Formats: sequence, structure tokens, C-alpha cells
Amino acid sequence: MSKATTKDHIGVTGAGIVGVSTAIRLQRAGYTVTLIDKEGPAAGASYGNGGVLASCASIPVTVPGVIKKAPKLLFSKDGPLFLKYRYLPKLLPWLTKYLSYANTSDLHRIAAAIHGVVGDSLTEHQQLAKGTIAEKWIKPCDYLYMYEDRAAFEEDKIAWDLRESFGIEWTELKDKALGDYDPIFSGKFKYAANLKGHGRINDPGRYINDLATHFVDHGGKIEKSEITGFEIDNGKVQWLETNSGKLSFDQIAICTGAWSGPLAKALGVKVPLESERGYHVELWEPNMMPRATYMDAGGKYVITPMDGRIRLAGIVEFGGLKLEPSKKPFDLLLRNVKKTMPDLTWKHTETWMGHRPAPADSIPVIGRSPKAQNAWFAFGHQHIGLTSGPKTGRILSQMIDGSKSNLDLAQYSPMRFNPD
Repeated sequence: MSKATTKDHIGVTGAGIVGVSTAIRLQRAGYTVTLIDKEGPAAGASYGNGGVLASCASIPVTVPGVIKKAPKLLFSKDGPLFLKYRYLPKLLPWLTKYLSYANTSDLHRIAAAIHGVVGDSLTEHQQLAKGTIAEKWIKPCDYLYMYEDRAAFEEDKIAWDLRESFGIEWTELKDKALGDYDPIFSGKFKYAANLKGHGRINDPGRYINDLATHFVDHGGKIEKSEITGFEIDNGKVQWLETNSGKLSFDQIAICTGAWSGPLAKALGVKVPLESERGYHVELWEPNMMPRATYMDAGGKYVITPMDGRIRLAGIVEFGGLKLEPSKKPFDLLLRNVKKTMPDLTWKHTETWMGHRPAPADSIPVIGRSPKAQNAWFAFGHQHIGLTSGPKTGRILSQMIDGSKSNLDLAQYSPMRFNPD
């Protein structure tokens, strides 16, 4: 299979953090690049994420024991897991496969693969944005996992042991030391693991739009169109079919997040992919601002200080791409923050729900199409898309360029679900 040449014109579909990162990396390697997106940059999950550059976030949801915990997570009033029950029949095949990975051997394999794209997140973002108008949004900061007590931390031992095996370090903050670190909390938390070397994006939407502006200013083009299919001949995509006509490129990259499944199938790859619906609530003009970014380990949501507001983000809901948002996840996020910071007030609230792309095995799909040698994939980053976007863009651009990588790329192969 021939590699791309720097004379090639490459079409990157999807203008979230993965697509924009890929486009910039390819542009810097000397390619002519067009970004194609039905709405434009940062219109989906890349806008609504928690804003955390979480290098520690290599632990999948499917840890051993999660099946036993699922009923409590789902049915408890304060549980962070939600389900649109009318969607359950369609969800079941994916869910069955998803839960099959909740064992020790798969956990270590999956976590290692995820760590490969998240482990140096802050550095990757800084390198991507260096010298652009977007770099002002990157804020190095601590990232604290907050627990009610030391016993609650010990219940997550398997996750912290894995992080330690990847070289992730943290310091303990207990009782008074935690209160001295950030007096904003009421005392609900008695224990925290403080991770250094992390970061946040102060406004994810504006950050990605600024990266896209940099891309355009350096010769890139953005095409607002929705991909509807492909014309494939002689083992290559000859035309992209869109709602506004046909487009032709020498190479294409599919970076369309939760909407990638049908496009991948048309290009010969059947990925079991679902929407891991995520929610956020923004508290604008708060009377106090957290010192760092925090994960409420019990509530499974993050508290992120941003430009002019605090963003509460997290929650997992399964309900597909078409059903309306639920009210209960928004209510839960507000209820949780009122318990955590009872003295917090704010001027107004904004809410969002979006779709995070979840492969059944929790590992991103990065690689070449088996059906069309000039088509590539980079999607499936679940709730770590912002964290892993720049590294994924680097990996995919290296693949297209024919460069070598220090990572074992087979673990991200699009063909792992259908090797025949």
C-alpha cells in the first residue's frame, strides 16, 4: 500500500478536537487539507466536555466488579448512570459485548492502550497550540480526585495501582491539609489524591475554534457539509458524497466521533459503537472559584473552573443519538454541587448534552480502512476525546505520512472487531 505524498489533498471529516488536531498535524507535514463538518468546529462533544487534560484517565468504565455495581449506579437517586429504557432493545448487543470486557486481563490491556493516547496530554496540547491564538486557553493545573474518606479511596485501589504502573504520581491530602489547599469545600471530602502535571482548557469551544482559525490562516479550508456516503473504485475512495455535492480527495480521514459507525461500515469496518451521552451544567459568574480541577470520585463528575464560570460535567447515559436529553442528569449535577459547595452562588445556569463515541472495548479506533487504501479512521475516544485528541492527531498524521510511531499501533486497529 502506497503512502500519501505531500502533494496529496487530504479531506478530514469531523471538526472536533481529533479532526482539527489531525488537520493541523497534516498541514504542518506539508499536505493540503480540507476539514469537512456539518456544523463547523467544536459543535459537539469537543465543545461540551469537562475541559480536563486528564493524563491519568486511562481506566475504562469496565473494571472488574462493575456489573455488580451497575444496579446501584442506575437505580440510586444519586447514581451517575442513566438509561433511556425505550432504547434498551437496541443497546443490548453492544452492552453485552461492552460488559464482557469487565475482567482483569482485559482491564490491563485496555488501560495500557488508553494510556498510550492520554499519558502526555498536557504536553501534546501545548505542542499543538504553540504559537497559535489558541494556546492562551491551556492552563496547567493540579487535578484532584476527591473522596469522602480514605476507605473510599481504597475501594478504587485497582485503578490507582494501574495508574502507578504507568508512572502516574500523586500526593495525599487529608482532613485539614485538604481544607487548607482549597477552603471552597465544606468538609464533605476528607481525602484527595492530588495529581500534578495535568491541565485544563478554560473554554473548550473557543479553544478548538481558535485552533481551526489557525488552520485556515495557514491555508486550510473548512467545508460545511454532511458526509452521506462514498464512491469506491479500485480499492480507493474516489468521491465523498455529501448533502451539498461530491468532493474528491487523495486521502480521507474519518474523525466524526459518535457518528462514525455507518461511515466506517461503508468502508469495511463494523465497529460496535454507541453514544455515551454526556451532560454538563455551567454556573456563570460564581461567587467563588475552585483553585484546581476536581473529580468527585463518588459522583463521577468533574468540577472545572473556566473563563467566567464553573463547569460541572460527567454522567453517563445510554439513549442513542436521536432521543431528547433527560432532565435528571442536570438535576443530579446541581444537587451534587450544592452538597459539595453549599456557599456557592451564581448568576445564571446553562446546560448541554452531547454524544461521546464509545466502542465496546473502550479503545479508540485509529488506522486504515481495509476496503479503501486511501481512507483512515480516528474515532471512539469516549469521555477522553479532549484529553487524547492531539496525540491521536499526531498518530493518524504519522500513519498517513508513512512515519514510524513508538506505540504499538495494532491495539488501535479498526480490524480488531472483525479480523476476517
